[in-house]
Amino acid sequence: MVTGLINANPVVYERKERHLRSSPVVIDEYAVEPIDQLEIFEHVRDIKDPEHPYSLEELKVVTEDSIELDDQQSYVRVTFTPTVEHCSMATVIGLCLRVKLMRSLPSRYKVDIRVAPGTHATEAAVNKQLNDKERVAAALENPRLLEMVDECLAATYI
Repeated sequence: MVTGLINANPVVYERKERHLRSSPVVIDEYAVEPIDQLEIFEHVRDIKDPEHPYSLEELKVVTEDSIELDDQQSYVRVTFTPTVEHCSMATVIGLCLRVKLMRSLPSRYKVDIRVAPGTHATEAAVNKQLNDKERVAAALENPRLLEMVDECLAATYI
């Protein structure tokens, strides 16, 4: 997909066992089922890294602990850790996370995507790009970029 890899030999970690709910939580006929941190993680764990044939979980770019959720306020924050400080794919990874959550979560959720503090050379610029609605919309209008995002997300829809 990408030539000239930034991190040609990333450390690959073992994947965790999946934890699926046994049955949905029913509150009453009008209530919305609450979403938890593990459910958000299940949505993003299989996103493929744009440079490698590994998932973001296998590269420890995202972990269960990197997800903050306030279901009452309909707020989700995913903090990801690029594999190298000068990762040129950080904005693509963040865009993949945002798109996956936009497609998976109810529209009531505000999604905040962040680079882990101190893990990327241009952390502030990446964070600004990933959380600017106009920039995200413009990025998704680019056919090549949208194709790259869809390739990274393909394994998450199996």
